[in-house]
Amino acid sequence: MTMNVSTVVVVDDDREIRELLKDYLEQHGYRALLAEDGDALYGLLRQEKPDLLVMDIMMPGEDGLSLCRDLRRTSDVPIIMLTASADETDRILGLELGADDYLAKPFNPRELLARIKAVLRRVRVAPAESARLVRFGSWQLDRITRELIDRDGQRSALSGADYLLLTVFLDHPEQVLSREQLYDLSRGRRAPPLDRSIDVHICRLRQRLGEDAQHSQLIRTVRGAGYVLAAPVETLG
Repeated sequence: MTMNVSTVVVVDDDREIRELLKDYLEQHGYRALLAEDGDALYGLLRQEKPDLLVMDIMMPGEDGLSLCRDLRRTSDVPIIMLTASADETDRILGLELGADDYLAKPFNPRELLARIKAVLRRVRVAPAESARLVRFGSWQLDRITRELIDRDGQRSALSGADYLLLTVFLDHPEQVLSREQLYDLSRGRRAPPLDRSIDVHICRLRQRLGEDAQHSQLIRTVRGAGYVLAAPVETLG
């Protein structure tokens, strides 16, 4: 049956890379769709609801960073960014804009496949054993719809990376967690040496909660140790 087959869209202006990844992903049980630029991607999204996007940053016309920013306004589809730049600025900016993971070119297709599996596994974790609504501070999280609910009842969807990081804090309230622990618990693998992507995601999550680093009352920085959710967590059923 094909109903459980995941659909992955590869967005890259390099035809050889697109075709290589399509063949490789299909060999491993995925349905792969291809887009050479932003216009082609938007055309696909009008007809398809993919499970994940693999998107190159450097493309002619609208680049991957711009596409990521635009998509995050209306969609929480997981995004893995590809970058050929040795400068980590693009990688950090991609994470700030809502990408779930990144991979530097050139890469081994097996590594990309592992990242795809890990992201899909994380975003599909069923909250069956957890309460649907969780309250922390003046906020609530709906674990089914993956939406933040403010004090006025207004809902806003979280990207996969933001949701997973928040759930780590909610599962460990008032407990200091190191960057390495946060990376491992939210991504399912150890952080690379000197990787600071967790800091970028913390910044994004604080913004979603209406806070900043200097005045954060919920997610506080513990100098030399990591971060802590400085609020009790209450399950609401």
